[in-house]
Amino acid sequence: MNRSPGQEALLAVLRRHLRGAGWSVRRIAEALAASEPTIKRWLAGRGLTLDRLEALAGLCDVSLADLVRESEAPPPHLANELTLAQEKALSEDILLSFLFIAILSGENWQELAQDLAIPGATMEAMLGRLYKLALIDRLPGGRARTRINPHIVWRKLPMRRQFELQMKRQFLEMDFSADDAVYGSTVIKLSEAGAAQMAEMIERHRRELSALAVADRAESHLPRGWHAVLSAARPLDLTQLREMSQG
Repeated sequence: MNRSPGQEALLAVLRRHLRGAGWSVRRIAEALAASEPTIKRWLAGRGLTLDRLEALAGLCDVSLADLVRESEAPPPHLANELTLAQEKALSEDILLSFLFIAILSGENWQELAQDLAIPGATMEAMLGRLYKLALIDRLPGGRARTRINPHIVWRKLPMRRQFELQMKRQFLEMDFSADDAVYGSTVIKLSEAGAAQMAEMIERHRRELSALAVADRAESHLPRGWHAVLSAARPLDLTQLREMSQG
């Protein structure tokens, strides 16, 4: 199976850490109770499930979030940020931005066209626009390759508009009482330092989800579906509780 640039970078960082910690293929095989050929396949990205990736990283005391963060250093030929014009163009066209994000994440645009029943002419027009915006390269065989670092930092203003138009609705309309609802929530009291650490934890969680997507895309033979994930925190509004306490 062909691996995306993100998968290749993740594996390269993992192999570098293992070598630096003195882990030979033989030692890894003994530690994980697997054969040496199996370990070689895993290190090449074949048969490497998320659990196995975590086990390999654990040998050199590295977390999945650490691997993803280190693999985010952009190759020299990829832009590390979008221009304001590029980001505004994406924020003004939800379908175009979703296509770009899919390509940026290593997904196949043909699968996206099938998932959303996008007509061929419409998809071709969108790919052409992304190319003119210098966001992708068009390759032989109909392939598309991002010209942007997959781990770019988005500008707040255009993406806030994109969130309001697309993502916010997904959660406002969500039935949290449904049997298949997946969510977690809590209320905690933190200092400013604790709140800063919480923000870092949310970012680590995002990176871990990226690692999960990389591994699942490479190895799962089951049908895949799109999932919207929102990790957010805000100061708790205590107005209603104070009013109730006054009887």
